[in-house]
Amino acid sequence: MIYLDNAATSFPKPRCTVEAMARALEECGANPGRAGHALSLSAGRIVESCREKIAQMLGENDAARIAFTQNTTQALNTAIHGTLRRGDHAVTTLIEHNSVLRPLSELARAGFISLTIVPPEPDGLVSARALERAMTRKTRLVAVTHMSNVLGAAQDLAAIGRMCRRRGVLFLADCAQTAGHIPLKPREWGCHMLALPGHKGLLGPHGTGALWVAPGVEVGALMQGGTGSASESMLQPAMMPDKLESGTLNLPGIAGLAAGMAFALEHMDEACEGIQAMCDRLRGELLNIKGVTVYTPEGASLVTFNIEGMGSQEAAAALNDAGIAVRGGLHCAPGTHRWLGTLADGAVRVSPGIMNSMRDVDALARAVAQMVK
Repeated sequence: MIYLDNAATSFPKPRCTVEAMARALEECGANPGRAGHALSLSAGRIVESCREKIAQMLGENDAARIAFTQNTTQALNTAIHGTLRRGDHAVTTLIEHNSVLRPLSELARAGFISLTIVPPEPDGLVSARALERAMTRKTRLVAVTHMSNVLGAAQDLAAIGRMCRRRGVLFLADCAQTAGHIPLKPREWGCHMLALPGHKGLLGPHGTGALWVAPGVEVGALMQGGTGSASESMLQPAMMPDKLESGTLNLPGIAGLAAGMAFALEHMDEACEGIQAMCDRLRGELLNIKGVTVYTPEGASLVTFNIEGMGSQEAAAALNDAGIAVRGGLHCAPGTHRWLGTLADGAVRVSPGIMNSMRDVDALARAVAQMVK
């Protein structure tokens, strides 16, 4: 099977990811931060080592500003529910993932906040100026994806961050599609919070993610419970990261994330260049096939397309039969498909990763050409 669905989850993982998870279970599978015995302390060192590596990747000196989550969705929900107050106004974009659109829309439907959703420009990007025009006196939060999981073009987070800082508004960046592929610089960009997954570009396992919170920014806990700290109190601890990490952490997942992240960051430049080259080549080949519509611009790090007369799910199933794994449908991004005019059928998404080669995208192009015939 040729796997080209890395925008959902990277596969295959490097061997170091798998081995680190096995070691964590076999050698120190105790509960981290919950006891003083050797196994618990060893587990705690795995967690803190990974936390420090994420902080280093983000240019953050204080690793306590990193809270582990089970995925980007939990990180985004924590940031959104943990900062918005009744009567606040939030601004986001039409090209967001449902992990942003749904929590914000539910809060708006409940009358807890008001919400403005800004559409992109024709090139699929959203300008800081357009976001600023959407603001009101009550705007507290702006939430923007670094890269659409359908369009594959990176937003200018630095410009958006400067605008948010100037207006005194919190800025949340969703880096689900860019962590491990593009250097993340939340402080330089002016972010207040940044959510990232472990299971995509960082080559970690499923069920891993993190939320970075800038110093001075207070985020309320999405849930409360045991943290291994301040156990004498029935109230949730106030310090980071404890207040956002209730319950037992995913020790084998965090161990695998640390190993996968080290591999991904070591090979980031070559991965970025390789993925870019594969996408540009595939895009060019698909544009030359009559009956194929390509939606992603040149320079995108994934390719979305449709075949005339064939639904995206049908096309993805046919490619699966040909031994190629891609994704059809709406990709949890209904606003993007509404903007593209593909809400009814979605689109086929091809997302190469570091483990893919030109042979893989060439095979897909040949398969699509055969399907069209």
